[in-house]
Amino acid sequence: MNQKNHDGKSSARERLQAQRDKEKTRTRRVRQAVVGGAVVAALAVAGGIAVWVSSGGGSGSTADSEIALPKQASDGDKPAVPVGAAGAPSTLTVWEDFRCPACQQFETGFRPVIHELQNSGQLRTEYHLATLIDGNAGGTGSLNAANAALCAQDAGKFRELHDVLYSHQPPEQQDRFGDKKYLIQLAGKVPGLVTDTFTSCVKKGRYDGFVRKSNAAFANAGFRGTPTVLLNGKDLAQVKGGRLTPADLKKMVLDANKGKRPGQG
Repeated sequence: MNQKNHDGKSSARERLQAQRDKEKTRTRRVRQAVVGGAVVAALAVAGGIAVWVSSGGGSGSTADSEIALPKQASDGDKPAVPVGAAGAPSTLTVWEDFRCPACQQFETGFRPVIHELQNSGQLRTEYHLATLIDGNAGGTGSLNAANAALCAQDAGKFRELHDVLYSHQPPEQQDRFGDKKYLIQLAGKVPGLVTDTFTSCVKKGRYDGFVRKSNAAFANAGFRGTPTVLLNGKDLAQVKGGRLTPADLKKMVLDANKGKRPGQG
């Protein structure tokens, strides 16, 4: 190899390495923007998986006159979607973002217990949807996914699509949920959900105003990040130093419900 070729190849390697370093720096900055000021151990799931709490901005606000209300959803200062029997003696309040990795970890770890308690009438869950990742990393995936879930609420299938979305959550830097066609494709995994009405609801962003109002409520409440989970008003991040397990949650619910009748419907 002559010196010219050697120098040329060395220069190419240096440019490639510089590009890789630049990309690593960019990725690290995005990650820091998403979880800037974050804390570990808001909750822990089975196996001791720590959950990161992301904090930051959102997708703006909207006037009340613009807001459409999904079926059975609560309006007011803190819009929410209920899952479970109305008369359940305990209430789990969940503030979450469909793009948030910490929320996905929480949902994956605690989902079986939460479903069990909902199905038995012991627990009613109120989901408040936030758009923190959109605000931190850019894009519209948090907003669009939340709107799609609310469109599913109209069809009585919020919980089903909610779980599908978390099971197919893209990496937080990727705004895959910003693609409404992809959201409709995922909705196809929920039997009977994809209809003309649902598709139109997703494409038109019928409940974007509701989502923005929910996100504004999250910001005004002063919570540190998502997921924020409260049982009967008690912040679970303050229980056992934040190292709560699904078994702990189940015991807390059953202890709180002793002597009380399960909800029906």
